[in-house]
Amino acid sequence: MGEARRRAKEGVPPNNKNKSKESSPRIVSWLPITDKQRNDFIQLTIRGGWVGIAILILVWAIVRIIGPAAGWWVPADLH
Repeated sequence: MGEARRRAKEGVPPNNKNKSKESSPRIVSWLPITDKQRNDFIQLTIRGGWVGIAILILVWAIVRIIGPAAGWWVPADLH
């Protein structure tokens, strides 16, 4: 007996594994972006901002501290 027939016979609701409906509501009905996607995007941009700040600090440390200390170059404001 097929799965659908067995479920119908036993009064069990149909199996909806194949239907991939987003449980999060949309921001605007005509825009296919959900609240979860919006929140994930905000978290991603916040994390990306912190990564950018860390890279900026690392580059600054190399240019102002590590490079001159290693003798690679002399900063122009120290001549």
